[in-house]
Amino acid sequence: MSGTDSTFGIKNMADKATYERLEKDVTAVKDDIAALARQLSDALNSLAGSAGKQARRRYDEARANAETAMDDVSVRGSAMLGTAKEAASSIEDTLEDVITQRPLATVGLALGLGFLIGVTWRR
Repeated sequence: MSGTDSTFGIKNMADKATYERLEKDVTAVKDDIAALARQLSDALNSLAGSAGKQARRRYDEARANAETAMDDVSVRGSAMLGTAKEAASSIEDTLEDVITQRPLATVGLALGLGFLIGVTWRR
């Protein structure tokens, strides 16, 4: 039995050595996976931070462009309003001059326009 015991002992030692190597290999693989997971997490966090910064920058640019456009529209609107006021004032002055220079013609024109509007309205 001594031969069988020594064979069993050698086999058992070989199995134990193989088990220990496998255990070390599994631990190394686990460590590698953990390191890879940390690297992926760091890369994703960096990417998310970069994307967030880029989105914020684009938002700020769009807002600045919108504000510039609104300022431009406001300036143009004010200029157009000023021009319309000047035109209305000019028309008013012209009408005043015509009425003071030709009061009878103005009254006749007003009566004629009133008559035409009345005839058109009746139909």
